[in-house]
This record gives sequence, structure tokens and C-alpha cells, in this order.
Amino acid sequence: MGTKREPTARQLRLAVELRRLREAAGLSAREAAALLGVNSVQISQIESGTSGVSGQRLRRLAGHYACTDREFVDALAAMAIDRTRGWWEEYQGQLPTSFLDLSELEHNATFRWDLDLLHVSGLLQTEDYARALFSTRIPELTESDLELRVRHRMRRRLIIEGARAIPYKAVMHEAALRITVGGRAATQAQLARILELSEADHVTVRVIPFALERFDDTGSAMIYAGGAVPKLDTVVRDGPHGTTFIDSEAQLGVFRTLFRRVEAASLDPERSRELIHKLAKEL
Repeated sequence: MGTKREPTARQLRLAVELRRLREAAGLSAREAAALLGVNSVQISQIESGTSGVSGQRLRRLAGHYACTDREFVDALAAMAIDRTRGWWEEYQGQLPTSFLDLSELEHNATFRWDLDLLHVSGLLQTEDYARALFSTRIPELTESDLELRVRHRMRRRLIIEGARAIPYKAVMHEAALRITVGGRAATQAQLARILELSEADHVTVRVIPFALERFDDTGSAMIYAGGAVPKLDTVVRDGPHGTTFIDSEAQLGVFRTLFRRVEAASLDPERSRELIHKLAKEL
């Protein structure tokens, strides 16, 4: 059982789910260790993500914890044995860990929903638009760090443009489309890119118009990534202290409801396209 120094967000999620299962069963780490025939330190390491766990051992633990959700256990076992070394690992030590964790999350997502109020959703951004956004960061990025971030963001688009594209929904406020980023030409190109991508069968783009009454501000952008089963969905939000990954079942339910509410209040895809065409002509 090899020890890992810096578990990824995905590895930590597996660890958290195993701890939740143990606690739901009313067992202490010592009791769980005795059932598995190991010491309590090993259970603690598994539940902190610093030690891996085999698929077979995970299933034994789930059995001891009386978990009868077979699909959930299968999904956890798949996470336990996953040894994927994705493209994002090229950026190890060059970009913040949250960038890599987001890429890994997206790689394993079954669907993706984005809600954005001030900027175009990241997966829809053009290179020039992304570069202009990263250029406004304080403190200012070095040229090499700026280009690393732009290149990484462009590669993330694989999940909606590549051979393994997943269903994608983006809901953006009209403000995000009207704000000029990188100049008039760059903004026009960005709107054209959104229209182009919205023609794909697996991509849905909706706009929240200024004219919408009683729109409740959600506070910030939201990424909702679908897991192999609903219990493994994840919400990602950016805040003043960095990126936060949210995975509690109660909070996931809140954000699912929030997205669906905003989606229902927004313009339908066709009217959204008409508005984006109109905004592009006005530039």
C-alpha cells in the first residue's frame, strides 16, 4: 500500500466518501481496521488520501459498512484502481494544483453545466479572450505564466470539442457577453465562437437577459460536473481565497436546484442565439 504525498482532488474525494461510509455505519477507524485485518493507521491514511486502496479491499470495506448501493460502490472501486496519467500532468509544478484538479475532474465528468455572470464560460473562450482575462490578474503574471494558463485553458476544451465530448450546458448573463474583453475584434470573435459551438448537438447555450425581472444573483460563477453516479457529482466555485470543490450531498442538491432554476428563467437556445447575433452586430 504505497503512500502518496500530495493526493489530487479526485483521490481526496475517494477518501472522503470512504470516511462518510464508515461514519454512516457507526464504526470507528479502529473498528473498521479490525474488520479489515489492518491497523487503524492504515484506515486513517486511506481516509486522508495519503494511501491508496485496491478495488478488492474497497469492496470489502463497503461490505463491512453495509453499503448496498452497487453502482456507487462500483464507481468508487473504479476510482480506486484508476491510474490515468492525463495531459494535465505536463503542468505539474508549473500551474497551481487547482488547475490540474479541475482538468482531472473534467476528464472524468459525465456532463458539465456552467453558470457565469461576468465573463464567458471558460470552455467557450477563444485564445485571445482568455489571454486578455488572464492579463488583468493582480499581481500581474509573467509572460511565461500567462501563456501557460492560456495553453492549459485551450486544452481543457477537449471535453466539449474532442472525440469524447460530453453533454455541456452553459448559462451566461447578458452582461458577460456585453463586456468588451481584449478589444472589439476579440469580443466579436468570441461571440462568433459561442455561436459556432452552440450548433453542436451536445452543447446548449442560454442567456439571462437584462430584461429578466426578479433574477436572483447567485454570487459567483459555478461549474457543475457530473460524476459516474449522482453522489459523485462536484461543484466548483472560485472565491477570494481560491477554488473550492464542493461535494456534500446536501450542497450538491442546492446547486442542482439553483442551476435548473436559472436555466428555466433564461432565454431558450434559439432566442439566446438571436441575442448573441444582435450583440455581435452592435459591436
